[in-house]
Amino acid sequence: MVQTINVDNQVMPAVGLGLWKIDPDTVAQTVYDAIKAGYRHLDSAADYANEVEVGQGIARAIADGLCSREELWITSKLWNTYHRKEHVEAACRRSLADLGLDYFDLYLVHFPIALQFVDFADRYPPEWLFDPQVAQPGMQLDRVPLSETWGAMEQLVEAKLARQIGVCNYSASLLHDLMSYANIKPAMLQIESHPYLTQEALIRTAQSYDIAVTAFSPLGSLSYVAIDMASEAETVLTQPVVLAAAERAGATPAQVVLRWGLQRGTAVIPKTTNPQRLVENLSLSDFSLTDEEMAAISGLNQNRRFNDPGAFCEEAFNTFYSIYD
Repeated sequence: MVQTINVDNQVMPAVGLGLWKIDPDTVAQTVYDAIKAGYRHLDSAADYANEVEVGQGIARAIADGLCSREELWITSKLWNTYHRKEHVEAACRRSLADLGLDYFDLYLVHFPIALQFVDFADRYPPEWLFDPQVAQPGMQLDRVPLSETWGAMEQLVEAKLARQIGVCNYSASLLHDLMSYANIKPAMLQIESHPYLTQEALIRTAQSYDIAVTAFSPLGSLSYVAIDMASEAETVLTQPVVLAAAERAGATPAQVVLRWGLQRGTAVIPKTTNPQRLVENLSLSDFSLTDEEMAAISGLNQNRRFNDPGAFCEEAFNTFYSIYD
């Protein structure tokens, strides 16, 4: 049985499939396999450049009777180039069309970073660079208040394009600010969190506002080794406290780390294309961690952030842009 988490009085499966970095050539089959294995929560984004294929996997699963649309929880995200109020709805509708959906269960602001608009006809998804063809390409920032973007996000709820709205990669101070003007409060905060980046104060801040929390990259470095944003030595899965808990519980190290995330009260969205790991990552309800194991795993915290615009924007996009202190 898959655990659930309350999201503004809606029930969301606490374990979802993260779709970042899954190749468009394989993602439709991965989505189909995941739904067949029991997944009902899919985490997508325009920037992942695979939403058309994700939609194909969803459509096939529904056509084959594996689930109904109403049984699925599908999240997507507003990209940085669409922060102006006149672009938010169009961006949401483009993602819906690509996925073959009428509404999102949850639609999130992907980053608190506003970039200059790039027309769909020019390049989609536009990614980070404003014009990749120039001699020295870089990010082109746009002067858009986060309050303007949020106001347009609220209109998506009123238009019934999104049942819930929320934010990703916000700090505690940005959450406090958002709550000072939001007419519709964010239902979700999605952040990087794993035993090397526990983010306890930020999670507590969100929960104090009754904002649910989803942890992306819940296994830590695994998603980042292939793109040179982490080393293989940085894996949390070989830590003695994780291995000891796995042995006691009769679980894999990855299951232990994901279970740690669930017992903290967060949802988790691990990414995998391996059919066996799809099943393993979902099978977290038949064991639990002791208080001592939870504390020991939390004690691995190093404040190690793998997904940090303050690092990768300068290295990859010739533009320094920090959002974390």
